[in-house]
Amino acid sequence: MEQLKIFDAEYRFMCLVWEKEPVNSTELVKLCQGEFGWKKSTTYSVIKRLSERGVLKNENAFVTALVKRKQVQKFESEQVLEKTFDNSLPSFVAAFLQDKKITQDEAEQIKKMIEEATK
Repeated sequence: MEQLKIFDAEYRFMCLVWEKEPVNSTELVKLCQGEFGWKKSTTYSVIKRLSERGVLKNENAFVTALVKRKQVQKFESEQVLEKTFDNSLPSFVAAFLQDKKITQDEAEQIKKMIEEATK
C-alpha cells in the first residue's frame, strides 16, 4: 500500500494523467510545462519514479495510471484519520465541521453514506 503514498506534486501530476489517459508522453510533457512550469526532464523523472513505484505505466510512449484516483484518496484520508485523529471518525468530522456550514443537500448525502456504511 505504500505505493499509494503520493506527494503533492505527484498528485497534481497524476490528476493530469487520470484526466487525459492514455496520454502520449510528449503531450504530457507539454501539459506539465503549461500547468506546472516543469522542464521535460522533470516530467520524465516523475514518470520514471511513479512507474518504479507501480503507480503508472509508460509503454509505447503512452502513460496510463495503474492506480485509480479513488484508491489514492482513500489511502490518504485513512492516513490523515490515523495520524491526526487517532482513527476517530467522529473527531475528524467534528474538526471538519467546526467552523463550516453545509447545505441541506450535503447533509442528506452524508446521512445516506452513514446509513449505507452501517448496513
